[in-house]
Formats: sequence, structure tokens, C-alpha cells
Amino acid sequence: MRWISLTLAAALACAPVLANDDTKTGDRLNNAATLFSEVMGTPDRTIPQGLLNKAYCVVLVPGLKKAAVIVGGKYGRGYAVCRAAGGEGWGPPAAIRIEGGSFGLQAGYSSSDVVLLIMNAGGMKRLTKSKFTIGAEATAAAGPVGRDATAQTDGFVTAEILSWSRSHGLFGGVSLDGATLRNDIDENEAIYGQRWTSKDILTSGAKPIPAAEKLQSALSKYSPRRAG
Repeated sequence: MRWISLTLAAALACAPVLANDDTKTGDRLNNAATLFSEVMGTPDRTIPQGLLNKAYCVVLVPGLKKAAVIVGGKYGRGYAVCRAAGGEGWGPPAAIRIEGGSFGLQAGYSSSDVVLLIMNAGGMKRLTKSKFTIGAEATAAAGPVGRDATAQTDGFVTAEILSWSRSHGLFGGVSLDGATLRNDIDENEAIYGQRWTSKDILTSGAKPIPAAEKLQSALSKYSPRRAG
């Protein structure tokens, strides 16, 4: 098992982005980096620094689509990035899909950006599954905003996942209960050349990949290591 893990780590460290999807994948990785930098660059409407520093992983979904005609649905593609071993720096990104639905009298279409913080080892374990549902399988809460906003409440301390959304330039905490996060095997293949799962990538101890350099830089700028 250790030999397999080391082999995977070595492969991830030098894996190429496949030529037939590199532009699309590269754009998504860069969009995720831009989303995070813009959110953290707005001091009065941002993720509290104390919460970010405690987070085990960050999930970024730029451009979550939401459409509705009687039956509503959500769909987006993004990336989960977890702290490297020891909490110093960030590991390689694992591609994820977020899907969800709602029922009721509604109509319209919108696009928003979603940011999730995975706050503990239990939440990180969820990410290594093939899929899980927020609210049903993972405790979640809408996150507070403001760099110095207090996080000393039971809801924020005990939740496995905190969630925010940005739409039309407005950023705030949002409930994503009922949404499902699943592995995006196709996107992982486009990045690494192998049909790896989130578990393969997030627990491999691999070095960051060149295609994610902008994303790694943004994460390290605002939170270089996890607070104890």
C-alpha cells in the first residue's frame, strides 16, 4: 500500500495536462484561483481569516449554474484542495462536481460562484468518498462574512462544512443543504492523465501540479499554513 501511495505521488507530481482538454481545464483552474483571490481581496465582505486558517480544505466552484422551470436544479464543476501533510502549504487539486435540485413554483436562470471550507477531519473524509450530500451526510452552515467576523459560535465550530456564494458581485453565507458533491473523474483524467478519484489525489501527499500554480499561489498567499 505504501508503494502504491508513493508511486501515485510521484506520478501526480509530474502528470501532464492532456492536450485535448488542457485549455478548458486550465481556464477552470485559473477561474477558481481568480474567484478565491477576489473574495479574499474584499476585507469587509470576505471569509473570516480565522476560519480560513483553521480549514482543512477549500472547495471552489466558479460559475455554479442554477436553472428552474417548475423543477429547479444546480450544477457546477470546481476543485477541492486540501492542506499538505503537516498543515504547511497546499496539495494538488481534485476535480469535483456539485449537483442539487429543488421543487416548487420558480422560473429563471442564474450563475453564481461557490466557496466551501472543510473545517475538520470528518469533513475532509467526506471529500474522499465518491459522493456525499451536504446537510444529510455532512453537517453544514452558511458562513459569516468579514475578515474579523467572530467565529466563536457552536454552529461554526462544529460544522464540517461552511459555505458562501457570490452572485452579481454580492458575497455572503448560503445554505447548500441537499446539494451533492461527487468526484469529477473526467476532469481528473484531463489534469493527470489518469482516472483518479478524489481519494487518490487528496491523500497521496503529492506535490502541486504546474497547471494549478495560480490556484496554489492564491491559497498560500492568504493562508500559508493551518492554525492548530
